Amino acid sequence: MSHSPTLGTTVTNTKMRTPEKISPFSGMCSVCTADCIGSCEIGYSAIRGEEALYPTGADKSQFASEKDYPVDLSHFNINGHVFGAEGIEADAYKASFPNADISTTVGIDNPIKLKAPFILPAMAKLNWPDYYGGAALAGIMAVIGEDAVVKDKDLEMKSNKVTKSPLLEKMLNSFRKYDHGYGDIVLQANYDDEHINVLDYAIAELGATTVELKFGQAAKGIQGMGFVYSLEEALEFQKKGYLVIPDPSDPVVQEKHKKGIGPHFQRIGKLPMWDEEILAKRVEKLRSLGAKRILFKMAAFDPKDMIKVLKIASFNKIDLVTFDAAGGGSGNSPCKMMNEWGLPVVYMESILYEILNEMKNKGYELPKVAAAGGFAMEDQIFKGLALGAPYISMIAIGRAAMAAAMAGKRVGELIEQGQIPKELQKYGNSVEEIFRDIRLLRDVYGSEVDSFEPGALGLFSYINRVSTGLRQMMALNRKFTLDRIDRTDIIALTKEAGEVSGISTIMDYRDIVRQFI
Repeated sequence: MSHSPTLGTTVTNTKMRTPEKISPFSGMCSVCTADCIGSCEIGYSAIRGEEALYPTGADKSQFASEKDYPVDLSHFNINGHVFGAEGIEADAYKASFPNADISTTVGIDNPIKLKAPFILPAMAKLNWPDYYGGAALAGIMAVIGEDAVVKDKDLEMKSNKVTKSPLLEKMLNSFRKYDHGYGDIVLQANYDDEHINVLDYAIAELGATTVELKFGQAAKGIQGMGFVYSLEEALEFQKKGYLVIPDPSDPVVQEKHKKGIGPHFQRIGKLPMWDEEILAKRVEKLRSLGAKRILFKMAAFDPKDMIKVLKIASFNKIDLVTFDAAGGGSGNSPCKMMNEWGLPVVYMESILYEILNEMKNKGYELPKVAAAGGFAMEDQIFKGLALGAPYISMIAIGRAAMAAAMAGKRVGELIEQGQIPKELQKYGNSVEEIFRDIRLLRDVYGSEVDSFEPGALGLFSYINRVSTGLRQMMALNRKFTLDRIDRTDIIALTKEAGEVSGISTIMDYRDIVRQFI
């Protein structure tokens, strides 16, 4: 069977003419007829060419892989225990899931406290104000995505360096206005951002204290791109130091463009050309500018590259390295890359466990590590922590967190319009009645809560749900602190899952049966 999706997908609003009869190795309909209007990916490509490489409606949507990976987190179940308690006194009145401690810290020399082991990975689109603000309410970390300054209509530059970005300031303040001493807002930079000194400006002028350097471009590792349809805009991007193809300053290209000849302009993200020495100097410079915490963002590249990044992180005392598994995409990823590139999360975490374990055995100081890759609910979060334990101690929640922020915002709009959905009317007709967890925030912020945005409330409530669920899973395993979670807390349900991960299958427990009886 094929694990890849067919050539019809909601990501590009395409569909198969005969979805019940598909050729599995090509993804095409078994019979391709001359009468078809071309509703599939091939037909769409025949009309729109290279535009068909990318998801449609990226300004209003987020995307994920439709590939059915051979092994995923559903191939594991959570173990359970019935005796004792770890990380808390074995007292039935104390060893209860609300007392499971899921707090953590990030930072080697300047640690910050987090209420839960979560980071919301880089985004700078859709409902970003509530994505960042909700993270502050929840007391966790959130990351402003790469290329954010490109969206700033009021951006000011001098000699190809950023001198003013009201949008960046607004993004940072979206978190800060709810900040109550937990978590932080992180500014990410890709190679283009570094070229125009985005981090230098944000640290010196906006007071950013936590920054993240990104390996690769756009979602995961591809070169980010965006079509530019006017010559004037193409020249402006080129003037700012961005790579624009074809060259808009070429008179021949300009003349052809005016006549509607040749390709559309594309602003293409530069592939990073870093090495150990360059990165070491850059990290030192960022710290000298005032950065208190420096993070790395890495995708599931070749294991040799993963090792190299972890070594660099170790040598330079990087505060957190987030590894992003295959499967997601903001809209900048080509569809086929989103489905077919990189390591899915179980594979990625399994390799990272081996790498980090070997590094520890050889005396390396290990950085704190987070894993991203489709985490949405508490069962997946617990499995992700167990699979990577003790080396992967945080989980990055991206698409699900943004979905919560968007849902909260939409419900808030409907409440304001007096158009409360029927299924929500049973809870009441006001924000305070419908958003159940607002009372938890009132205990922290007091009457300020009345002015909080529903989208931020929605994200807070979602994080509260998965945090509570994580505590319940921990209590089920009699583990009441994060550092007690280990690989014995999950069981591989299939031989393939066991072989990929090294996690015991139920058949492996035969030896335990013999040992304990």
